[in-house]
Amino acid sequence: MLTLLVFLPLVGALLCLLVPSSNRALLRMVALGTSVVVAAMGVVLFARFDGASAEAQYVASAAWFTLPGAGAIPIRMLLGVDGLSILMAALTAVLMPIVILSSWGHIGERVKEFLVWMLVMETGMLGVFLALDLVLFYFFWEVSLVPLYFIVGIWGGEKRLYATVKFFLYTLAGSLVMLVGVIWLVYAAGTADIAALTARASALPSETQGLLFGAFALAFAIKVPLLPFHTWLADAHTEAPTSGSVVLAGVLLKMGTYGLLRFGIGMFPTAAVAWAPLFMGLGAVGIVYGALLAMAQNDVKRLIACSSVSHLGYVVLGMFALTQVGLRGSVIQMVNHGLSTGLLFLLIGMIYERRHTRAIDQFGGIAQSMPVFAFFFVFAVLSSVALPGLNGFVGEYMILLGTFQASPFWASIGVLGVILGAVYLLSATRRLIFGPIVHAANAKLADLNAREIGLCVPVVVLCVWIGVAPNLFLGKLDGSIDALAERLDDARVAAAEAQADEVAAR
Repeated sequence: MLTLLVFLPLVGALLCLLVPSSNRALLRMVALGTSVVVAAMGVVLFARFDGASAEAQYVASAAWFTLPGAGAIPIRMLLGVDGLSILMAALTAVLMPIVILSSWGHIGERVKEFLVWMLVMETGMLGVFLALDLVLFYFFWEVSLVPLYFIVGIWGGEKRLYATVKFFLYTLAGSLVMLVGVIWLVYAAGTADIAALTARASALPSETQGLLFGAFALAFAIKVPLLPFHTWLADAHTEAPTSGSVVLAGVLLKMGTYGLLRFGIGMFPTAAVAWAPLFMGLGAVGIVYGALLAMAQNDVKRLIACSSVSHLGYVVLGMFALTQVGLRGSVIQMVNHGLSTGLLFLLIGMIYERRHTRAIDQFGGIAQSMPVFAFFFVFAVLSSVALPGLNGFVGEYMILLGTFQASPFWASIGVLGVILGAVYLLSATRRLIFGPIVHAANAKLADLNAREIGLCVPVVVLCVWIGVAPNLFLGKLDGSIDALAERLDDARVAAAEAQADEVAAR
C-alpha cells in the first residue's frame, strides 16, 4: 500500500508527460485525479493505523543497491509508517488535491510542466515521511526540493530569480551538511536501516553523537527555518505562486521539524537532552521575532510568511521541552500550521487574482462585497491565533503546558507570542476586511466561486474537527511518543549518572 501511495503521483506525472501541452483540461484532470486517489489512500491509511503500537506498520521492502566497503551495507527501498509520520503523511496526501485544484485559477502558462513538478514533489514529500532507510530518506529529501526550485523560479513573481537563488543556496548548504552526517552515520553504524540506526547510535562515542546531532540539526534548522536561517522563507513565500506557497507552508517546512524529531531527538536522545536549552531558546526567540517581523509588513502574503517563523517556533519549543505533552503538542501543531496557514495563503491568492495587489492599505471594507471570502479569512485567522474550539488552540496549549514543565521562563516567552500573534493577525484582518470601502475597485470585487469555496471547506472541516475532537488525531501518536519519551528518560538518567561519576572523580 505504501509503495503505491508514494509512487502513484510519479506515475501521474509520467501520464501528464504523455498528454499534449495544448490539452490543459486533460492535464488538469489527470493531475487532480491522481492526487484524489492518493488522498483517499492516505485517509484509509490514517483510519487503519494502530496508534497504540510504536512499531512501523504497512512495511514494504525491496533491495535497491549496496554500498561498497567493509560490510557491504545494503540500501533498501524500505517504507513504513509510525506515530511520528502518520499525521504528516495523511496531511500531505489530503492537501495536494487542494493545491492542484487551486492552481487552475492562477497557472495559465506551461500548465503541463507545473503539474508534473507538483506530482513529482508529492512523491518526494511522501517519501520523506515514509522512508525507513536513511539513504532513501535523503534521496526523497532532495527529490522534494528540486520541484519547488522550478515552481518559484518559473511561475513566481517579479523577484522570483532572487528568491529562487536564495532558497537554493540555503537548502543546498543544509543538504550538504546532512549528506556528510548520513555518510558518517551509515558507515559508523554499519547499516542504513533507521530502526537499527536508532538502536546503534547510542553505542557511538558521545563526541561522535554530538557532532552527528549537530550535522542533522543544522540541516533541519535551515529547513524549518529557525533563527538565524529564516531569511529565505519570506522571499520564497512572497514570490511563489499561490499553490507553491500552500505546499511550502503546508508540508515542506514540516520536513524540517519532522527531521528534528525523527533524527535529532529520536536517534540521538543524549545529545538532544544536552542541546535542548539552545533549541528551546531559538524556538522561543523565533516566536517573538517572527511576530514582530509580521507586525511590520504591509504585504499580506509576506505577513503570513513571517508568521510561519513564529508559529514554527512553537513547534520547536514544544519538541525540545522533551516532555510527553510537549512532544504531542508539537506534532499536532505541525498539522495545525499546515491547515491554517495553507488556508490563509489560498485566500490571499484568491484576492490577489482579483485585485493584483497584496498591499493591505489597498483594501478595506471588502466584507461588504465579498462576505463569503470574509468568513473564510476570519476563520483562518482565528484558527491561527489559537481560538479555543479550533485546531490551533489544541497544539499551542499542549506546547506551552509541556514547555512549562521543562522551563517556566521559556513558556512565558511563548505566551507573549500568543499575544503578539493576535495583535498582528487581528490588526491585518481589520484593515483588510472591515471598515469603509476606501478604494472603489474593492466595491466591485466578485465573491468566491464554487471552486474556491470547495477548496476552503475541507480545510475548515479539519480545523474544527481537530479543535473539537483532537483525541482521534492525538491517539495516533501514543505508541511512538511513549517510546520516544522512554528513551529520553533513559538518556537523562545516563547523563545524570555520568555527571555524578565526573564529580566523584574530582
